[in-house]
Amino acid sequence: MSTTKGPRPDRDELLNVPQVLEALGGLSKHTFYEWRERRVAPPCFRLPNGQLRVRRGDLLDWLEAHREGAA
Repeated sequence: MSTTKGPRPDRDELLNVPQVLEALGGLSKHTFYEWRERRVAPPCFRLPNGQLRVRRGDLLDWLEAHREGAA
């Protein structure tokens, strides 16, 4: 018997930049690219056509690593 409460997203799914921005609560494209320049953004893949992709699992792990503990 499964203990999940709904469909679980595929951690290997590759998200495009607009999907990542939406997942980050509507983050601006400008801020995302600033984070990339500062090397603090989630890990990305650059496709041969120049587009970026972020693996969903990497994004989730990146978010968890930036979680703040209770004050």
